[in-house]
Amino acid sequence: MDRYPPIAAHGLVGDLQTGALVSEQGVVDWFTAPRFDSPSIFAALLDHDRGGFFRLSPDDPGCSRKQLYYPDTAVLVTRFMSPDGVGEVLDWMPPITSGTATDRHTLFRTVRVVRGTVRFSMECRPRFDYGRASHELELRPGGASFRASGLVGHLSAGFPLERDGDDVRGTVTLHSGEVSAAVLTVCAADGPAPAPSDVDSVTEQLWEAADFWQKWLRTSSYRGRWSDMVNRSAITLKLLTYHPTGAPVAAATMGLPEQVGGERNWDYRYTWIRDGALSVRALLDLGFAQEATAFTHWLGDRLGDQDIDDEALRIMYRVDGEPLLAEEVLGHLAGYRGSHPVRLGNAASGQLQLDIYGEALYALSEGREVGMQTGYRGWKKVSRVLDWLAGSWDRPDEGIWETRGGRKDFTYSRVMCWAAFDRGLRLAAAFSRPADTARWTRARDAVLEQVMEHGWSEQKQAYVQHYGGDVLDASLLLMPRVGFLAPKDPGWLATLDAIEETLVSDSLVHRYDPAASPDGLRGSEGTFSLCTFLYVDALARAGRLRPARYMFEKMLTYANHVGLFAEEIGPSGEQLGNFPQAFTHLSLITAARTLDEALDRQRD
Repeated sequence: MDRYPPIAAHGLVGDLQTGALVSEQGVVDWFTAPRFDSPSIFAALLDHDRGGFFRLSPDDPGCSRKQLYYPDTAVLVTRFMSPDGVGEVLDWMPPITSGTATDRHTLFRTVRVVRGTVRFSMECRPRFDYGRASHELELRPGGASFRASGLVGHLSAGFPLERDGDDVRGTVTLHSGEVSAAVLTVCAADGPAPAPSDVDSVTEQLWEAADFWQKWLRTSSYRGRWSDMVNRSAITLKLLTYHPTGAPVAAATMGLPEQVGGERNWDYRYTWIRDGALSVRALLDLGFAQEATAFTHWLGDRLGDQDIDDEALRIMYRVDGEPLLAEEVLGHLAGYRGSHPVRLGNAASGQLQLDIYGEALYALSEGREVGMQTGYRGWKKVSRVLDWLAGSWDRPDEGIWETRGGRKDFTYSRVMCWAAFDRGLRLAAAFSRPADTARWTRARDAVLEQVMEHGWSEQKQAYVQHYGGDVLDASLLLMPRVGFLAPKDPGWLATLDAIEETLVSDSLVHRYDPAASPDGLRGSEGTFSLCTFLYVDALARAGRLRPARYMFEKMLTYANHVGLFAEEIGPSGEQLGNFPQAFTHLSLITAARTLDEALDRQRD
């Protein structure tokens, strides 16, 4: 068992309220419950000795391994092959579609042999509350219970278990055609224990889960050139969305490093206004109007949460809309391969990032095409925010990348303030809503004039990261997508050239150069996968189809073995950062759609 497998050596399973990572070695080394942003139960990825894990794999350490998803589902299959036999572990969680938050979540692990004979061993070693809480073991025939403060994990197994301290282990030898299972249900400590699981009932639930995902995916309207990758990205976005509220999390994990051994380790299990807003367009492009609508409703509720005399929106929230995300260091955890500190919560939640207003209005505006019309009370909240923004946009902020090097006049933040006024004016006109359109128009035009005057560098012949500087920034790749500049505007084409020269490395794109623009953190980072897909999108819009398609195809080769992406790509092609990341997958979808449309026009 690899103490710290590569970040990319995992698949994701989930039930639409939480999720788990399963390594190619058959180890669940990350699992939280009852929500994405709840304390961990297994967190061996952050500390092999203290974090806890759930292993189910053959005894033979020399067997080869392959991992895949059952077609068009979130059912993960890990295959183990040896001269003596071939076995499989199928991991999945039954989707919870009621729309009601629950504290009961079940991880199914079915083991079967398809050829010869395989002896499997199992270890279940939960460590509640990020390894800070102890538990008591209750061992019984056919199962065990792990009781901690407030939570209990009920394990049911189709083979004998034995005590190993306060944990359990067991073995089972299966011959061709034989099946067994281990089922872990986590629930409130005072909740009823689940009924024992038999093989027949587990198999029935497996096919129910598979049917759910395949039926959902069949509603997709995508018929383009990259169906496999787009479909996997769609399923991943769905897996990362907290169904009771419709709020997507940025990633399933926390603390996975942008640089192994460094300090750039963040908690991404929350809902960013920016990420969720940009996912609306990706979901609509695939025909998933219900999911897009759910997020816009969640977003509309947030518009009325905050005191308008402070800031109208926070940049991120918990999945239930709670804004309190105080950051603390989990000093008892060693971190992934020594990458520490391990941070719980996210101090960036208190930052000023003015671009979120543009992304919020962008989401509401994009949603109007499928009837996501804001009611009168909802519109009053939108109007109130824009009235406030008209007097509040011209301020330095921390910017989209959440740097900790001080506030600046970030160009991208101003561009998105322009987008907020632009989309607000469009909505007011489209739905004949009352609004101070004269003031919004003045603010919109003032932002544009300021960006044109101060966001352009004569030296670089490009739009730059912040006023008064010469640093390039890949966030500006969104300028043509939101309509701030035409895709073939001469200044924009020059900016694309400058980005290629400065930020592109073998078709991969950096966010910015921390050496040229210090961000208050030590160390470096890899190329940012979101930015690579944004660059593809911008190239396609500019008519540069040959390099756009080549870069897109090349970027797809960096996906892991089951089609998932983390946040970044390291210098040797390894995946870095939290995993899988929603931002990367939604930008893959939008880039694929833009490329498809451009290539179709070229063919016609």
